Amino acid sequence: MEQGNYSVGLDIGTTKIVAIIGRENEYGKIEILGTGRSKSLGVHRGVVNNITQTISSIQQAVEQAELNSGLKIGSVVVGIAGQHIRSLHHSDYITRPNSEEVIDNEDLDKLCNQVYKLVMLPGEEIIHVLPQEYKVDGQSEIKEPVGMYGGRLEANFHVVVGQVSSIKNIGRCIKSAGLDLGNITLEPLASADAVLSQEEKEAGVALIDIGGGTTDLAIFKDGIIRHTSVIPFGGNVITEDIKEGCSIIEKQAELLKIKFGSAWPGENKDNEIVSIPGLRGREPKEITLKNLSKIIHARVVEIVEQVYVEIKNYGHEEQKKKLIAGIVLTGGGSQLKHLKQLVEYITGMDTRIGYPNEHLAGDSDEEVASPLYATAVGLLMNSLEAKKKDRIAHQEEAHEEEVLVGQENDMGAKASAAATHTERKSIFDKWSEKLKDFLDNAE
Repeated sequence: MEQGNYSVGLDIGTTKIVAIIGRENEYGKIEILGTGRSKSLGVHRGVVNNITQTISSIQQAVEQAELNSGLKIGSVVVGIAGQHIRSLHHSDYITRPNSEEVIDNEDLDKLCNQVYKLVMLPGEEIIHVLPQEYKVDGQSEIKEPVGMYGGRLEANFHVVVGQVSSIKNIGRCIKSAGLDLGNITLEPLASADAVLSQEEKEAGVALIDIGGGTTDLAIFKDGIIRHTSVIPFGGNVITEDIKEGCSIIEKQAELLKIKFGSAWPGENKDNEIVSIPGLRGREPKEITLKNLSKIIHARVVEIVEQVYVEIKNYGHEEQKKKLIAGIVLTGGGSQLKHLKQLVEYITGMDTRIGYPNEHLAGDSDEEVASPLYATAVGLLMNSLEAKKKDRIAHQEEAHEEEVLVGQENDMGAKASAAATHTERKSIFDKWSEKLKDFLDNAE
Protein backbone atom coordinates (compact mmCIF):
# COMPACT_ATOMS: atom_id res chain seq x y z
CA MET A 1 0.00 0.00 0.00
CA GLU A 2 1.39 3.41 -0.87
CA GLN A 3 2.05 5.99 1.83
CA GLY A 4 -0.66 8.18 0.28
CA ASN A 5 -3.42 5.89 1.49
CA TYR A 6 -2.66 5.80 5.18
CA SER A 7 -1.54 8.19 7.92
CA VAL A 8 0.09 7.98 11.30
CA GLY A 9 -0.71 9.68 14.61
CA LEU A 10 1.94 9.70 17.35
CA ASP A 11 0.92 10.61 20.88
CA ILE A 12 3.98 11.34 23.02
CA GLY A 13 2.59 11.17 26.53
CA THR A 14 4.11 11.25 29.99
CA THR A 15 3.31 7.60 30.73
CA LYS A 16 2.98 6.05 27.27
CA ILE A 17 3.84 6.67 23.65
CA VAL A 18 1.28 5.45 21.11
CA ALA A 19 1.65 5.18 17.34
CA ILE A 20 -1.51 4.46 15.32
CA ILE A 21 -1.60 3.76 11.58
CA GLY A 22 -4.93 4.10 9.82
CA ARG A 23 -6.79 5.06 6.66
CA GLU A 24 -10.27 6.22 5.75
CA ASN A 25 -12.61 3.52 4.38
CA GLU A 26 -15.31 4.14 1.76
CA TYR A 27 -17.85 5.12 4.45
CA GLY A 28 -15.64 7.90 5.77
CA LYS A 29 -14.85 5.96 8.95
CA ILE A 30 -11.29 5.28 10.10
CA GLU A 31 -9.87 1.82 9.71
CA ILE A 32 -7.01 1.11 12.13
CA LEU A 33 -4.25 -0.84 10.36
CA GLY A 34 -1.80 -1.15 13.25
CA THR A 35 -0.97 0.22 16.69
CA GLY A 36 2.14 0.26 18.82
CA ARG A 37 2.64 1.46 22.35
CA SER A 38 5.64 1.72 24.62
CA LYS A 39 6.34 3.02 28.11
CA SER A 40 7.29 6.65 27.88
CA LEU A 41 10.63 7.41 29.48
CA GLY A 42 12.10 10.88 29.29
CA VAL A 43 8.85 12.88 29.31
CA HIS A 44 7.77 14.78 32.41
CA ARG A 45 4.41 16.56 32.60
CA GLY A 46 4.06 16.47 28.84
CA VAL A 47 7.50 18.01 28.20
CA VAL A 48 10.53 16.10 26.91
CA ASN A 49 13.30 16.16 29.51
CA ASN A 50 15.48 13.32 28.25
CA ILE A 51 16.01 13.22 24.49
CA THR A 52 17.77 9.84 24.27
CA GLN A 53 15.17 7.95 26.27
CA THR A 54 12.30 9.58 24.38
CA ILE A 55 13.84 8.64 21.03
CA SER A 56 14.14 4.98 22.01
CA SER A 57 10.56 4.94 23.36
CA ILE A 58 9.29 6.46 20.08
CA GLN A 59 11.23 3.89 18.05
CA GLN A 60 9.78 1.05 20.13
CA ALA A 61 6.18 2.20 19.60
CA VAL A 62 6.76 2.81 15.89
CA GLU A 63 8.43 -0.59 15.33
CA GLN A 64 5.54 -2.33 17.06
CA ALA A 65 3.01 -0.48 14.88
CA GLU A 66 5.00 -1.37 11.75
CA LEU A 67 5.15 -5.05 12.74
CA ASN A 68 1.47 -5.00 13.53
CA SER A 69 0.45 -3.57 10.17
CA GLY A 70 3.24 -4.68 7.84
CA LEU A 71 3.56 -1.04 6.69
CA LYS A 72 6.44 1.42 6.82
CA ILE A 73 5.96 4.64 8.78
CA GLY A 74 7.27 7.78 7.09
CA SER A 75 5.78 11.00 8.37
CA VAL A 76 3.77 11.39 11.60
CA VAL A 77 1.43 13.95 13.15
CA VAL A 78 2.46 14.66 16.74
CA GLY A 79 0.53 16.10 19.67
CA ILE A 80 1.91 18.77 21.95
CA ALA A 81 0.82 19.44 25.54
CA GLY A 82 2.68 20.43 28.67
CA GLN A 83 2.52 23.13 31.27
CA HIS A 84 4.05 25.74 28.96
CA ILE A 85 0.95 25.93 26.77
CA ARG A 86 -1.24 29.00 27.18
CA SER A 87 -3.97 30.57 25.12
CA LEU A 88 -5.04 34.14 24.51
CA HIS A 89 -7.67 36.07 22.57
CA HIS A 90 -6.86 38.52 19.85
CA SER A 91 -8.81 40.54 17.28
CA ASP A 92 -7.37 41.61 13.95
CA TYR A 93 -8.60 43.01 10.65
CA ILE A 94 -7.57 43.55 7.04
CA THR A 95 -8.82 46.19 4.62
CA ARG A 96 -9.43 44.68 1.20
CA PRO A 97 -8.26 46.66 -1.83
CA ASN A 98 -11.41 45.91 -3.82
CA SER A 99 -14.73 45.56 -2.01
CA GLU A 100 -16.45 44.75 -5.30
CA GLU A 101 -14.84 41.30 -5.26
CA VAL A 102 -16.13 38.56 -2.97
CA ILE A 103 -14.08 37.40 0.01
CA ASP A 104 -12.18 34.19 -0.71
CA ASN A 105 -9.91 31.80 1.20
CA GLU A 106 -6.85 33.89 0.37
CA ASP A 107 -8.30 36.82 2.32
CA LEU A 108 -8.82 34.53 5.33
CA ASP A 109 -5.24 33.22 5.01
CA LYS A 110 -3.93 36.77 4.83
CA LEU A 111 -5.81 37.65 8.04
CA CYS A 112 -4.51 34.52 9.82
CA ASN A 113 -0.94 35.19 8.67
CA GLN A 114 -1.17 38.62 10.20
CA VAL A 115 -1.92 37.08 13.62
CA TYR A 116 1.15 34.84 13.38
CA LYS A 117 3.24 38.03 13.31
CA LEU A 118 2.12 39.00 16.84
CA VAL A 119 5.04 39.63 19.15
CA MET A 120 5.22 36.96 21.85
CA LEU A 121 7.25 36.76 25.04
CA PRO A 122 10.88 35.69 24.49
CA GLY A 123 11.10 31.96 23.85
CA GLU A 124 7.44 31.57 22.92
CA GLU A 125 5.91 30.71 19.59
CA ILE A 126 2.36 30.60 18.22
CA ILE A 127 1.21 27.01 17.62
CA HIS A 128 -2.38 27.56 16.44
CA VAL A 129 -4.43 30.51 15.27
CA LEU A 130 -8.09 29.49 15.46
CA PRO A 131 -10.63 31.98 14.06
CA GLN A 132 -13.73 32.21 16.26
CA GLU A 133 -16.07 34.43 14.31
CA TYR A 134 -15.75 37.05 11.62
CA LYS A 135 -17.08 40.55 11.08
CA VAL A 136 -17.55 42.00 7.61
CA ASP A 137 -17.91 45.80 7.43
CA GLY A 138 -19.10 45.83 11.03
CA GLN A 139 -21.70 43.08 10.59
CA SER A 140 -20.82 40.62 13.35
CA GLU A 141 -21.34 36.92 14.19
CA ILE A 142 -20.45 35.64 10.73
CA LYS A 143 -19.18 32.09 10.74
CA GLU A 144 -18.28 31.70 7.06
CA PRO A 145 -17.41 34.97 5.31
CA VAL A 146 -16.28 33.34 2.03
CA GLY A 147 -18.43 34.54 -0.86
CA MET A 148 -19.58 37.75 0.83
CA TYR A 149 -18.84 41.29 -0.35
CA GLY A 150 -17.01 43.63 1.99
CA GLY A 151 -14.11 46.02 2.40
CA ARG A 152 -13.08 45.38 5.98
CA LEU A 153 -12.75 41.81 7.23
CA GLU A 154 -12.09 41.31 10.92
CA ALA A 155 -12.06 38.31 13.22
CA ASN A 156 -11.65 37.23 16.81
CA PHE A 157 -8.94 34.61 17.22
CA HIS A 158 -8.13 32.02 19.82
CA VAL A 159 -4.32 31.91 19.79
CA VAL A 160 -2.44 28.98 21.33
CA VAL A 161 1.13 29.67 22.41
CA GLY A 162 3.89 27.29 23.49
CA GLN A 163 7.60 27.31 24.29
CA VAL A 164 9.87 27.18 21.26
CA SER A 165 12.40 24.94 22.99
CA SER A 166 9.78 22.30 23.88
CA ILE A 167 8.46 22.25 20.32
CA LYS A 168 11.99 21.96 18.92
CA ASN A 169 12.83 19.14 21.32
CA ILE A 170 9.84 17.14 20.11
CA GLY A 171 10.86 17.80 16.51
CA ARG A 172 14.40 16.71 17.31
CA CYS A 173 13.18 13.42 18.84
CA ILE A 174 11.01 12.64 15.82
CA LYS A 175 13.86 13.35 13.41
CA SER A 176 16.37 11.31 15.39
CA ALA A 177 13.91 8.40 15.50
CA GLY A 178 14.13 8.38 11.70
CA LEU A 179 10.68 9.91 11.03
CA ASP A 180 9.39 13.02 9.28
CA LEU A 181 7.37 15.56 11.23
CA GLY A 182 4.14 16.05 9.30
CA ASN A 183 2.37 18.42 11.64
CA ILE A 184 2.12 19.48 15.28
CA THR A 185 -1.32 19.70 16.89
CA LEU A 186 -2.43 20.72 20.34
CA GLU A 187 -3.43 17.53 22.16
CA PRO A 188 -6.74 18.77 23.64
CA LEU A 189 -7.83 19.68 20.08
CA ALA A 190 -6.92 16.21 18.82
CA SER A 191 -8.80 14.49 21.67
CA ALA A 192 -11.81 16.72 21.00
CA ASP A 193 -11.90 15.64 17.34
CA ALA A 194 -11.92 12.02 18.42
CA VAL A 195 -14.56 11.99 21.17
CA LEU A 196 -16.94 14.94 20.75
CA SER A 197 -19.94 15.02 18.45
CA GLN A 198 -20.82 18.11 16.43
CA GLU A 199 -24.04 18.55 18.47
CA GLU A 200 -22.05 18.70 21.71
CA LYS A 201 -19.71 21.32 20.26
CA GLU A 202 -22.73 23.37 19.22
CA ALA A 203 -24.52 23.06 22.59
CA GLY A 204 -21.36 23.89 24.55
CA VAL A 205 -19.09 21.29 26.12
CA ALA A 206 -15.87 21.05 28.14
CA LEU A 207 -13.54 18.20 27.22
CA ILE A 208 -11.27 17.11 30.06
CA ASP A 209 -8.48 14.77 29.00
CA ILE A 210 -6.83 13.32 32.11
CA GLY A 211 -3.45 12.00 31.04
CA GLY A 212 -0.49 10.71 33.02
CA GLY A 213 1.35 13.99 33.47
CA THR A 214 -1.14 16.67 32.44
CA THR A 215 -4.88 17.31 32.32
CA ASP A 216 -5.92 19.07 29.13
CA LEU A 217 -9.05 21.15 28.76
CA ALA A 218 -10.81 22.30 25.59
CA ILE A 219 -14.10 24.23 25.68
CA PHE A 220 -16.44 24.48 22.67
CA LYS A 221 -19.57 26.55 22.21
CA ASP A 222 -21.59 27.17 19.03
CA GLY A 223 -19.31 24.74 17.23
CA ILE A 224 -16.21 26.86 17.87
CA ILE A 225 -13.27 26.34 20.22
CA ARG A 226 -13.47 28.99 22.94
CA HIS A 227 -10.85 28.12 25.53
CA THR A 228 -7.93 25.73 25.94
CA SER A 229 -5.60 25.10 28.83
CA VAL A 230 -3.17 22.51 30.14
CA ILE A 231 -3.09 21.81 33.88
CA PRO A 232 0.29 20.41 34.92
CA PHE A 233 -0.83 17.31 36.75
CA GLY A 234 -2.68 14.12 35.95
CA GLY A 235 -2.86 10.46 36.92
CA ASN A 236 0.78 10.33 37.97
CA VAL A 237 0.31 12.53 41.03
CA ILE A 238 -2.40 10.14 42.25
CA THR A 239 -0.01 7.19 41.93
CA GLU A 240 2.70 9.22 43.65
CA ASP A 241 0.37 9.95 46.60
CA ILE A 242 -0.61 6.29 46.96
CA LYS A 243 3.08 5.38 46.91
CA GLU A 244 3.88 7.89 49.66
CA GLY A 245 0.72 7.31 51.70
CA CYS A 246 0.98 3.52 51.74
CA SER A 247 4.81 3.26 51.66
CA ILE A 248 4.89 0.96 48.64
CA ILE A 249 6.75 1.02 45.33
CA GLU A 250 5.41 2.84 42.28
CA LYS A 251 4.54 -0.30 40.30
CA GLN A 252 2.35 -1.56 43.15
CA ALA A 253 0.76 1.87 43.62
CA GLU A 254 -0.19 2.01 39.92
CA LEU A 255 -1.73 -1.48 40.05
CA LEU A 256 -3.65 -0.66 43.23
CA LYS A 257 -5.04 2.50 41.61
CA ILE A 258 -6.20 0.65 38.47
CA LYS A 259 -7.60 -2.48 40.15
CA PHE A 260 -9.08 -1.20 43.40
CA GLY A 261 -9.01 2.58 43.17
CA SER A 262 -12.17 4.65 43.44
CA ALA A 263 -12.71 8.40 43.55
CA TRP A 264 -15.54 8.07 46.05
CA PRO A 265 -14.48 6.97 49.60
CA GLY A 266 -18.02 6.22 50.81
CA GLU A 267 -18.13 3.20 48.49
CA ASN A 268 -15.73 1.00 50.43
CA LYS A 269 -16.48 -0.69 53.73
CA ASP A 270 -13.93 -0.46 56.54
CA ASN A 271 -13.13 -4.16 56.49
CA GLU A 272 -12.08 -4.36 52.81
CA ILE A 273 -8.34 -4.95 52.79
CA VAL A 274 -5.73 -5.61 50.10
CA SER A 275 -2.52 -7.39 50.99
CA ILE A 276 0.61 -6.33 49.11
CA PRO A 277 3.70 -8.56 49.02
CA GLY A 278 6.61 -7.04 50.96
CA LEU A 279 9.97 -6.37 49.35
CA ARG A 280 12.43 -9.27 49.47
CA GLY A 281 11.50 -11.31 52.51
CA ARG A 282 9.70 -8.53 54.35
CA GLU A 283 6.21 -8.92 55.77
CA PRO A 284 3.33 -8.20 53.37
CA LYS A 285 1.55 -4.85 53.82
CA GLU A 286 -2.16 -4.58 54.44
CA ILE A 287 -3.98 -1.57 53.02
CA THR A 288 -7.65 -0.78 53.58
CA LEU A 289 -9.55 0.18 50.45
CA LYS A 290 -11.19 3.02 52.36
CA ASN A 291 -7.80 4.64 52.95
CA LEU A 292 -6.83 4.04 49.34
CA SER A 293 -9.90 5.80 48.02
CA LYS A 294 -9.46 8.65 50.52
CA ILE A 295 -5.97 9.30 49.11
CA ILE A 296 -7.26 9.13 45.52
CA HIS A 297 -10.31 11.27 46.33
CA ALA A 298 -8.23 14.11 47.80
CA ARG A 299 -6.03 14.30 44.71
CA VAL A 300 -8.83 13.95 42.16
CA VAL A 301 -10.85 16.69 43.86
CA GLU A 302 -7.83 18.97 43.51
CA ILE A 303 -7.49 18.24 39.77
CA VAL A 304 -11.23 18.65 39.10
CA GLU A 305 -11.36 21.91 41.05
CA GLN A 306 -8.44 23.32 39.04
CA VAL A 307 -10.28 22.43 35.83
CA TYR A 308 -13.50 23.94 37.14
CA VAL A 309 -11.68 27.23 37.82
CA GLU A 310 -10.67 27.26 34.12
CA ILE A 311 -14.27 26.54 33.07
CA LYS A 312 -15.43 29.48 35.22
CA ASN A 313 -12.68 31.68 33.73
CA TYR A 314 -14.15 30.97 30.32
CA GLY A 315 -17.44 32.35 31.67
CA HIS A 316 -19.61 29.23 32.03
CA GLU A 317 -21.84 31.03 34.51
CA GLU A 318 -23.06 33.62 31.98
CA GLN A 319 -26.28 32.58 30.29
CA LYS A 320 -24.93 33.04 26.76
CA LYS A 321 -21.83 30.97 27.45
CA LYS A 322 -23.52 28.12 29.29
CA LEU A 323 -22.16 24.67 28.45
CA ILE A 324 -25.40 22.75 27.87
CA ALA A 325 -23.71 19.44 27.04
CA GLY A 326 -21.68 19.63 30.26
CA ILE A 327 -18.39 17.75 30.56
CA VAL A 328 -16.81 14.88 28.63
CA LEU A 329 -13.99 13.02 30.38
CA THR A 330 -11.39 11.12 28.39
CA GLY A 331 -7.76 9.95 28.61
CA GLY A 332 -6.41 7.13 30.77
CA GLY A 333 -7.35 8.90 34.01
CA SER A 334 -11.03 8.95 33.08
CA GLN A 335 -11.25 5.18 33.72
CA LEU A 336 -11.07 5.68 37.48
CA LYS A 337 -14.16 4.22 39.17
CA HIS A 338 -16.86 6.71 40.23
CA LEU A 339 -14.99 9.64 38.70
CA LYS A 340 -18.06 10.64 36.64
CA GLN A 341 -20.17 10.92 39.81
CA LEU A 342 -17.49 12.95 41.60
CA VAL A 343 -17.14 15.40 38.71
CA GLU A 344 -20.92 15.85 38.54
CA TYR A 345 -20.99 16.43 42.30
CA ILE A 346 -18.23 19.09 42.25
CA THR A 347 -19.28 20.98 39.12
CA GLY A 348 -23.01 20.31 38.98
CA MET A 349 -22.61 19.66 35.23
CA ASP A 350 -23.74 16.64 33.22
CA THR A 351 -20.80 14.31 32.62
CA ARG A 352 -20.04 11.36 30.38
CA ILE A 353 -16.90 9.36 29.55
CA GLY A 354 -15.69 9.94 25.97
CA TYR A 355 -14.66 6.97 23.84
CA PRO A 356 -13.05 7.57 20.45
CA ASN A 357 -15.19 4.92 18.74
CA GLU A 358 -17.62 7.18 16.88
CA HIS A 359 -15.22 7.75 13.99
CA LEU A 360 -13.74 4.24 13.89
CA ALA A 361 -14.81 1.48 11.50
CA GLY A 362 -17.07 -1.15 13.10
CA ASP A 363 -14.49 -3.94 13.17
CA SER A 364 -11.83 -1.93 15.03
CA ASP A 365 -9.95 -3.47 17.90
CA GLU A 366 -11.72 -3.06 21.28
CA GLU A 367 -8.54 -1.68 22.82
CA VAL A 368 -8.25 1.30 20.44
CA ALA A 369 -11.78 2.40 21.35
CA SER A 370 -10.63 3.00 24.95
CA PRO A 371 -10.30 6.59 26.30
CA LEU A 372 -6.55 5.90 26.62
CA TYR A 373 -6.23 6.24 22.85
CA ALA A 374 -8.41 9.33 22.36
CA THR A 375 -5.49 11.66 21.60
CA ALA A 376 -3.75 9.23 19.24
CA VAL A 377 -6.97 8.61 17.28
CA GLY A 378 -7.52 12.39 17.08
CA LEU A 379 -3.99 12.94 15.75
CA LEU A 380 -4.58 10.23 13.14
CA MET A 381 -7.82 11.95 12.07
CA ASN A 382 -5.93 15.23 11.84
CA SER A 383 -3.31 13.63 9.62
CA LEU A 384 -5.90 12.05 7.30
CA GLU A 385 -7.74 15.39 7.06
CA ALA A 386 -4.53 17.21 6.09
CA LYS A 387 -3.82 14.62 3.37
CA LYS A 388 -7.34 15.03 2.00
CA LYS A 389 -6.88 18.82 1.80
CA ASP A 390 -3.56 18.35 0.01
CA ARG A 391 -5.18 16.04 -2.55
CA ILE A 392 -7.99 18.54 -3.20
CA ALA A 393 -5.46 21.38 -3.56
CA HIS A 394 -3.44 19.31 -6.06
CA GLN A 395 -6.56 18.49 -8.06
CA GLU A 396 -7.53 22.16 -8.15
CA GLU A 397 -4.05 23.10 -9.20
CA ALA A 398 -4.04 20.50 -11.98
CA HIS A 399 -7.44 21.75 -13.13
CA GLU A 400 -6.24 25.37 -13.10
CA GLU A 401 -3.26 24.43 -15.24
CA GLU A 402 -5.48 22.63 -17.77
CA VAL A 403 -7.68 25.70 -18.04
CA LEU A 404 -4.62 27.90 -18.51
CA VAL A 405 -3.16 25.65 -21.19
CA GLY A 406 -6.61 25.76 -22.84
CA GLN A 407 -6.38 29.53 -23.13
CA GLU A 408 -3.78 30.88 -25.58
CA ASN A 409 -0.41 30.09 -24.06
CA ASP A 410 -0.26 33.32 -22.21
CA MET A 411 2.90 33.26 -20.11
CA GLY A 412 1.71 36.11 -17.92
CA ALA A 413 -1.41 34.21 -16.86
CA LYS A 414 0.68 31.15 -16.08
CA ALA A 415 3.04 33.12 -13.89
CA SER A 416 0.16 34.67 -11.96
CA ALA A 417 -1.43 31.22 -11.37
CA ALA A 418 1.87 29.91 -10.05
CA ALA A 419 2.08 32.94 -7.76
CA THR A 420 -1.42 32.39 -6.36
CA HIS A 421 -0.57 28.76 -5.71
CA THR A 422 2.54 29.58 -3.71
CA GLU A 423 0.48 32.12 -1.77
CA ARG A 424 -2.00 29.41 -0.96
CA LYS A 425 0.52 27.43 1.05
CA SER A 426 -1.08 27.41 4.44
CA ILE A 427 0.54 29.21 7.31
CA PHE A 428 1.00 25.88 9.04
CA ASP A 429 3.10 24.47 6.21
CA LYS A 430 5.31 27.53 6.43
CA TRP A 431 5.66 27.04 10.15
CA SER A 432 6.46 23.32 9.74
CA GLU A 433 9.06 24.17 7.11
CA LYS A 434 10.65 26.73 9.43
CA LEU A 435 10.83 24.07 12.14
CA LYS A 436 12.31 21.51 9.71
CA ASP A 437 14.94 24.01 8.54
CA PHE A 438 15.84 24.69 12.14
CA LEU A 439 16.18 20.97 12.86
CA ASP A 440 18.35 20.42 9.80
CA ASN A 441 20.66 23.20 10.91
CA ALA A 442 20.74 21.84 14.47
CA GLU A 443 22.19 18.51 13.34
